Amino acid sequence: MQEWERSSTTRVVPPARPRKLAKVPFAELADGRLQGVVSSGSDIERVYVSSVAAGSYAFTCSTNNNRPCGGARGSFCNHIRALLAEAVLQYGGERVARYLKVEVTDEEPTAQAITEAMTATRPEQGDASTAAPVFSRFLRHLAYLELPPTTAPLPEMQWFPPTRAVV
Repeated sequence: MQEWERSSTTRVVPPARPRKLAKVPFAELADGRLQGVVSSGSDIERVYVSSVAAGSYAFTCSTNNNRPCGGARGSFCNHIRALLAEAVLQYGGERVARYLKVEVTDEEPTAQAITEAMTATRPEQGDASTAAPVFSRFLRHLAYLELPPTTAPLPEMQWFPPTRAVV
């Protein structure tokens, strides 16, 4: 049995490069998509929940109150492009391209190369219902930031067994 299988902790992968969280505070590779939250450039109280599906590159972008993005009509909007750029900073171009199943010729793909390869396939708009769980996870992450620093266990994390527990 490997070490990670015996412990309740997982290895945390450091970001490929540091990034600023003001424009894209939340980006993740999960549920077969690159998905995240992107701040509005015009309204401080508005954010957009954007995603791109792996393989098909179907994309969605809507506000936090489920209004469709005006820029995502038939092509990637600026929110999706910003999400891709920040994902490349956070995870590295190779990992993002591999996860999204994008064929690029660059050894270390850039956000622009990945975006161009995906838009060349003329992807369709995806199902907007994926926004709610992404935004919910983002709010959950924000709640953890409000907790005071402690080494005590969190109640909702109690289902994890103690580190190095013998089963």
